[in-house]
Amino acid sequence: MAKKLQVVLNKDVNKLGKSGDVVDVAPGYARNYLIPNKIAFRTTPGVLKQVERRQEQERQRQIELKQGALAQKTALETVGRFKIAKQVGENDAIFGTVTDRELVEVIKESTGQEIDRRGVTLPEISKIGFYKAEIKLHPEVIAEVEIQVVGH
Repeated sequence: MAKKLQVVLNKDVNKLGKSGDVVDVAPGYARNYLIPNKIAFRTTPGVLKQVERRQEQERQRQIELKQGALAQKTALETVGRFKIAKQVGENDAIFGTVTDRELVEVIKESTGQEIDRRGVTLPEISKIGFYKAEIKLHPEVIAEVEIQVVGH
């Protein structure tokens, strides 16, 4: 079996790793493709220290993002309930539906917090009443908020 060569990736490489990862590859792959195309470079003790420093900085950044998301979750859950007014027809059925954009706007008006609408998961809302929605603030932090749909 051929000896593996350790390289640090400059770019994300499919099925190999992300930028900044230290990976073991075949010497020919590194010498003929990765290094000449500036996709990777050889590792040295100094480079490994730099990579470790970058990874530690990234870990710290992720921890800060998670703490910010936890604070945002606490703020959203302390508000409790968000009211959304919709036009109502017979049998308390609403016209249209409640969208993630509407919920994000109501949250912004109530708390002043910006939320990415793509992280909002709403149940099927067809009548006035109380519903629970999930908001993904971070890959590990999901806030659950209550929505009150009222007629106007």
